[in-house]
Amino acid sequence: MAEHPTRDGPPAEPGPRTVGDLAALKALAHPRRQRILRRLTAAGPATSASLARDLDLNTGATSYHLRELARHGFVAEVPGGAHGRERWWRAATGDIRFPLRSEQEPEVRRVLDEFNRRAYAEDMRDFLAAQAEADPDDPWSDAFPYSRGTIRVGPEQLRSFFEDYIALIERYSCDAAEAPPGSRLVHTRFLAFPEPESAPAENGPR
Repeated sequence: MAEHPTRDGPPAEPGPRTVGDLAALKALAHPRRQRILRRLTAAGPATSASLARDLDLNTGATSYHLRELARHGFVAEVPGGAHGRERWWRAATGDIRFPLRSEQEPEVRRVLDEFNRRAYAEDMRDFLAAQAEADPDDPWSDAFPYSRGTIRVGPEQLRSFFEDYIALIERYSCDAAEAPPGSRLVHTRFLAFPEPESAPAENGPR
């Protein structure tokens, strides 16, 4: 499992970072902190006051959530961005990984399962909303690529497939200032799972 934020600021830290500490995972999975991270990723650096205004949150609570995210390395203060008491924050960049399921303690697994359930539900909601709101005359209305496929692989091959996917993301990732004209932030998601053993057998022709 991995979180792969867009690059919009300083270069990403080299190599993946595995986050397995329960306190860090709980900090990341908090719903309001996820909203803050999504906003920072989509719109770039912001202050706690502007985040609170944009997300309809309390300024004091937003500052607390930012400090907690920063404590675990999920956001960082923008160097030289402070003006008086105003502090600017950005989403941390890089390849954030989670422990393999076989290595997760039960409580860690519970937090990650709930985090993924909520995150993918929100992703599907946003995908459907973007598709419904797309103007047919806008070139972006045709830019909704998606695929449902199957591959027959072993665990090692699937891990290699995943690393190839991450490498592809890195290949197309760039800072906002380096992006070509007309670029927009595009959300990409990866989901792969083995066919459940309890799945009903197919009755179609062989």
